[in-house]
Amino acid sequence: MSAAAHVTRRQFLRRSALAASSAAVFPQILPSGVLAADGQPGANDRIGVGFIAIGRQASALLAGAVRLKETRVVAFADAHLGRAREFAARHQAEAYLDYRRLLERRDVDAIFTATPDHWRALVCIHACQAGKDVYGEKPLTLTIREGRRMVEAARKYQRVFQTGSQQRSMRENIVGCHLVRHGTIGPVTRVVAQNYPGPWEADFPAHPIPDGLDWNLWCGPGPVVPYHPDLFSPRANPGWISFRPWSGGEVTGWGSHGFDQIQSALGMDESGPVELWTVGPKYAPPTYREPEGRDRGEKICREPRVFFRYATGTVVELSDGPAGGGLFIGEKGRIRIDRGIVRSEPDEELAEKAVRAGRALGGDHIQDWYDCIKSRQRPRADVEIGHRSATVCHLVNIARWTGRKLRWDPVKEVFVDDPDANTYLDRPRRPGFELPEQV
Repeated sequence: MSAAAHVTRRQFLRRSALAASSAAVFPQILPSGVLAADGQPGANDRIGVGFIAIGRQASALLAGAVRLKETRVVAFADAHLGRAREFAARHQAEAYLDYRRLLERRDVDAIFTATPDHWRALVCIHACQAGKDVYGEKPLTLTIREGRRMVEAARKYQRVFQTGSQQRSMRENIVGCHLVRHGTIGPVTRVVAQNYPGPWEADFPAHPIPDGLDWNLWCGPGPVVPYHPDLFSPRANPGWISFRPWSGGEVTGWGSHGFDQIQSALGMDESGPVELWTVGPKYAPPTYREPEGRDRGEKICREPRVFFRYATGTVVELSDGPAGGGLFIGEKGRIRIDRGIVRSEPDEELAEKAVRAGRALGGDHIQDWYDCIKSRQRPRADVEIGHRSATVCHLVNIARWTGRKLRWDPVKEVFVDDPDANTYLDRPRRPGFELPEQV
């Protein structure tokens, strides 16, 4: 590419980003300075990245990113400013408490964010409005309405938005989903998924807030509760991943991987189930008042079991399937998909041959995002895919919470003739942390 063409491309993309941004209506939380964000890097440039929330999962993303030659780490933002400063010092970067300051930087082209689930939608929408491309961890959302807003924001501001569903970039998973989707085992009548437990409640006693942690900011859109180290950590005793209102439990934890593979294999990346029902006792989540392992809560919150059906007639049952995928049962055989694994029966060589033939498939999930930032194509786990997979997770939780048969309209994204179930499509947020009325 010539220098002249390179400059022209940068100018075009910058003008597009700024023109889109200037038309937005922002909530009070987003400062007007964000509108000055830069456009996209050229095809031969390194990509300036910022990390919003740098805890357990983001640390792994950072390690993966710095192995790639395109990465230029610019800044970190975290509710624990001390933690952000530690990472910034290691990478000669800047540290912020308020992620909006990071989004104002012209040298940040894109962001990684692995916030707790209750924060992710607002961060990602603001990043899109600021003209930044986004890598948002899974589960992409805490509610269904959040996901649709995130898709709208990504499309309006023409952002490249990758969901952190890395199995979409694993060769075995790509091959397995392709085999199912293209009828290798005939029409799929049944899928056996993992019986992921839903979330339960926390009422922990107050502990002293560590130096450097803005606990009010960590609580963010959610309720303000006393600080406790086993709530602040994602996986501790048991950690916020197990608790409402910060997470959907393992239904959105591991379920966002497993249901994502089911969506892909059944060709439902832009759709979803049409009916859900439960079998078993009423959902009765416990309340943890002291630190405790996950076993008790997960055992209780696996009931009732959930079943759901697609318009094609395929029924998915939560049972003893693999955590990272599903057992697909068709008229001609079965295919089992898990993380980095695909198995077929009765023809055991079917999957093995397909994996060998597909050696060029897959690759690094972050690299796929970087490549798409340059090409402006949609990545393997585009925001719509991430939203639809997270929606299945939320539907499973809502089926348990309501305990009755539900009909779902995947086009309108509402429950049919069920106003009570539709109250679960979103959640209350604290004043000052609302989603924007218009993205």
